[in-house]
Amino acid sequence: MIDYIPAKRILTRNKSTDWFGADHTMNLYRGCSHGCIYCDSRSECYRDDDFDRVKVKEKALELLRDELRRKARPALIAMGSMSDPYNPLERELELTRKALMLIHAYEHGVAVCTKSDLILRDADLYADIQAQAPVICKLTVTTTDDALAAKLEPGAPSPSRRLKALEGLSKNGIFAGVVLMPVLPFIEDSVENVLAVVDAAADAGARFIYPAFGMTLRDRQRAYYYEQLVHQFPGVRERYEKQYGERYWCVSPRAKELWAAF
Repeated sequence: MIDYIPAKRILTRNKSTDWFGADHTMNLYRGCSHGCIYCDSRSECYRDDDFDRVKVKEKALELLRDELRRKARPALIAMGSMSDPYNPLERELELTRKALMLIHAYEHGVAVCTKSDLILRDADLYADIQAQAPVICKLTVTTTDDALAAKLEPGAPSPSRRLKALEGLSKNGIFAGVVLMPVLPFIEDSVENVLAVVDAAADAGARFIYPAFGMTLRDRQRAYYYEQLVHQFPGVRERYEKQYGERYWCVSPRAKELWAAF
């Protein structure tokens, strides 16, 4: 059963273009099924009490069409900030694919971030958009260890599959690369892990790698993450509590070493 929720608009103007140059954000869905134990979108401020269930915004494509055609100047539209645009429902509904068709028709650009290899399905549309506007395809990969990723991101396609999708996008001439974040302290923040991602991304044809050696933690996000640490990584929660307390931005103690290696 698919849950539909009302929506008044689909595009949100960003306060800053610092994040890959995007001046608008688009979310056709609400919530995410990837189950990433560290996800900031679980936080109280986002007001999604059922975050792990994907909901569909009503009349999303109609709203998007009307908003795009009212734009006086081309926009660079970000996807994947609050919910992954390539969740399992997308295989059936194709809202992201149809939204890309509209973005192309109205000559706007797109910057997408995903943990799903389903993005490769839309390589043709990204190529079409790129012929007339900016395109940035970002695959999140924080480890090349599929077994570790299965603990951290249990509902997401494996890093191996994401890297294959990156390779496919690159072979189609699409500007694509890796978002190497969050690199979880005491779990992923080793030189060996970081360089394994760098090497795998390079082998897949990545045009860029964008890292952050640490993570954020606040309210419900922290509570959920700590609960998962107890089950998956015994003893690590205590290390977080000692190192960071109630801090929001939790930089890896090895950040300087990781930057040098990167």
